Amino acid sequence: MVGLKPSEVPPTTAVKFLAAGMAACFADLFTFPLDTAKVRLQVQGENQVAQAAHSIQYRGVLGTILTMVRTEGPRSLYNGLVAGLQRQMGFASIRIGLYDSVKQFYTPKGSDHSSITTRILAGCTTGAMAVTCAQPTDVVKVRFQASVHLGPRSDRKYSGTMDAYRTIAREEGVRGLWKDNFPCHFVSAFGAGFCATVVASPVDVVKTRYMNSPPGQYHSPLDCMLKMVAHEGPTAFYKGFTPSFLRLGSWNVVMFVTYEQLKRALMKVQMLRESPF
Repeated sequence: MVGLKPSEVPPTTAVKFLAAGMAACFADLFTFPLDTAKVRLQVQGENQVAQAAHSIQYRGVLGTILTMVRTEGPRSLYNGLVAGLQRQMGFASIRIGLYDSVKQFYTPKGSDHSSITTRILAGCTTGAMAVTCAQPTDVVKVRFQASVHLGPRSDRKYSGTMDAYRTIAREEGVRGLWKDNFPCHFVSAFGAGFCATVVASPVDVVKTRYMNSPPGQYHSPLDCMLKMVAHEGPTAFYKGFTPSFLRLGSWNVVMFVTYEQLKRALMKVQMLRESPF
């Protein structure tokens, strides 16, 4: 590596793993209010009794954000941020940071290029690993984002992130932290932009509703989907579409730009540590 610039040195797996997680956390900090607005719009109409008690209606991205700030304060836009950052350190580090290594594992020896089949297989593998590891953090994040706090802190179901993990595991069992949705969730993680939002939005809405539901409300993700159609119609699958699309686009831009810069910075640090001078 002598004489090479950090940008010319292939980053190690450890560098890619760390850089991906850090970049994803930075992107989450930037786009988290949009994600929270998306969740609020997605769960709206699910519990009409509680909703009538609070008399809160969310309309559009800006309207949802302004309503939350007015009724719950600006900090409500970042409810569940700790769990969200934990999720990104686990999810993005595996899905993006380990992708190249897994792709090389599937690539036949002696082959200069990996086929499209190999790339899809590597993407599905890292995606499945990432979702499996990060699922508990996603459940906790959604619970915090969906909860409306109009009273004192004592009214809150969870006193903090770690308490949420413990409470869910105690009340719903360890499986409650792995409330999962359809296999399409794995595939939709690899999409980006408008088309990805169109495809993933129904799955994302069902995921949010199912994760936020108390024990017994839905028997399965399919049951959740059928009840949504019966009570709210097909348009319910696209609740929160606009903030989801805005967040996805901005998140990807911030994440990947930051990811490239962090890889270079971490490689520079590594080269300085290995330099004999």
